[in-house]
Amino acid sequence: QVQLIESGGGLAQVGGSLRLSCAASGPDSSAYSMGWFRQASGKEREFVAGISWYGDATYYADSVKGRATISRDNAKNTVYLQMNSLKPEDTAVYYCNFLLQYGGTLPRAGYWGQGTQVTVAS
Repeated sequence: QVQLIESGGGLAQVGGSLRLSCAASGPDSSAYSMGWFRQASGKEREFVAGISWYGDATYYADSVKGRATISRDNAKNTVYLQMNSLKPEDTAVYYCNFLLQYGGTLPRAGYWGQGTQVTVAS
């Protein structure tokens, strides 16, 4: 059974930075494209960033483009999301998940972890 465990969230100031981590356990967990998603209170979960299985290609939602960097270390089965220049609208629970396909924004069903809360104080 593959598990995804997010960490690194917390309280940040506007303009600050946070680095989120997602540790994946289970067989072949590094063989898939991965994505970060977020869900603000009262809103639908939305795609934030995606990375190819090898880590050589990335793409971002317009809302974070230029402020976020997704990366991965397959030796550690870990995906990261560096968020800079944080804004109050970045406040949400952040989740990682496998992507159905690279370039898409749809996650695989059944793999959501508990997420990590990011709160940006204005």
